[in-house]
Amino acid sequence: MKKNNGHISRERRAMDYALAAMEQMELYCQAHPGSPAAVRRPRLFVRGELWIALLGPSVEEGIVGIGSTVAAALRAFDAQYLAGLRPTAEMMSDLRTTRSMSSAAV
Repeated sequence: MKKNNGHISRERRAMDYALAAMEQMELYCQAHPGSPAAVRRPRLFVRGELWIALLGPSVEEGIVGIGSTVAAALRAFDAQYLAGLRPTAEMMSDLRTTRSMSSAAV
């Protein structure tokens, strides 16, 4: 183990942190095997005190979950993923309007 003035190197600490995060993600996925996080396996990042689970090219374009722990970020990711699959109220309203117009035309 490389030491720097009696302290563990930053690289080693980062590796330990990453390994712990991967283990926490694995535990979450085992506990929730059918969840979007378990199936899609988003990438994990840490920014300051927050964990970010990301599926896609960027936070702006992907599906994102943010939380204070790995599990919280994965739960938020699951919620966002599932919310994207549900039709919004606006879409449902448009569908009803289209159907009623089609029925009236017959």
